[in-house]
Amino acid sequence: MNTAQKESNDFERSLKSRETEEPIDMWFYRPVGYQMARMFNLIGFTPNAVTWIGIVLGVMAGVCFYFHDLYINLLGMFLLVWANLHDSADGQLARMTGIKTTLGRLLDGLCGDIWFIVIYTAIAIRLTPEWGIYIYLLGAAAGYFHAKQASMGDYYRNLHLYFLKGEGGSEFETSAQVKETYNTYTFGRTLIYKLFFFFYHTYTKGQENWSPALQTMLAAMKKYYPSRQLPTALRNEFLSQSRPLVKYTNILSFNIRVIVLFITLLFGMPWIYFVFELTVMNFILIYMLYKYRLICNRLTRRIEDDKNAEI
Repeated sequence: MNTAQKESNDFERSLKSRETEEPIDMWFYRPVGYQMARMFNLIGFTPNAVTWIGIVLGVMAGVCFYFHDLYINLLGMFLLVWANLHDSADGQLARMTGIKTTLGRLLDGLCGDIWFIVIYTAIAIRLTPEWGIYIYLLGAAAGYFHAKQASMGDYYRNLHLYFLKGEGGSEFETSAQVKETYNTYTFGRTLIYKLFFFFYHTYTKGQENWSPALQTMLAAMKKYYPSRQLPTALRNEFLSQSRPLVKYTNILSFNIRVIVLFITLLFGMPWIYFVFELTVMNFILIYMLYKYRLICNRLTRRIEDDKNAEI
C-alpha cells in the first residue's frame, strides 16, 4: 500500500460515516480537521486538549458578535470556523488514536452549547438598545428551539449510524443505558461525571419524549430481538428510507445555521437569525419528525407481522 492509499484509508477511518456527513464537512471541515488531527497527534495533544482550545475559540467568537463593528464581526466568523475545525479534529484524533474518555465525551457534548449560549447572549445585548426586553424573549425562544432542533437531528443521525454500523459505530443510547452509566458514578470523586450523566439522562429522556413512534419500534425490537440486531432485510429497509432524511438531520446541526448567522451579521441585522431559527429550522424539524414517525410505524408493523407469521 502506497503512502497516498494509506492516508486515504486513515482519513476514512477518522470519519463516522460518509452517509451522515454534510457536503461542507466533507469538502472543508473533515479534510482540514484530519490534517489538524495528524499535527496534534505529532505534537502530543490529546483530543480533550483540542476540544478545550475549540471551546475558548468559540467563546471568543461569540463575544465578537456583540460589537457593531463589521471587522470585529468578521474576526468572530473566522474564530467560529476555527473553533469548529477543532470540534472536527478532536473527534477525528480520538478515532485515529483510540483515546476516548468520559471527560472527552462530556466536553464534546457541551462544546457547541457553550458557543451558542455566548453567541445568543452577545447578540441580545447588542440589540437591547433597539429592542429592549423583547430581544431577550425572541432570543430565548430561538435558543429553546435551536436546542430541540440540534438534539433531535443528532438523535436520528445516531439512529441511522446505529442501523448502519451497529453500537460500535454509533453514539445512539437509550435513557435506560445512560441511567446505568450514571449509577456507576458517585457523588464523591466522580461528582462531575455523575452530574454530567444526570443531565445527559434528562437530555436523552427529552429526545425519547419527542419520538414516541421510534420508542414503540425500539420496544418491538427489544421484545422480538433481545440483542436489538434486526434481520438484514429489515435493517436495510430502515436505512433505505432513512437515507433521504439524513440531510435534514445535518441541516439542523451546525453549518446551515452558521451560514445564515454570518449573512445576518454582514447585513447588520442579526435578529433575522433568531427569526430563521423559529421559522425555517422549526419547519424542517417538524417535517423530519413526521417522516421518521412514518418510517418507525412501518418498521414496527413489519417486525410484528414477520414474528406473527412465524407462529
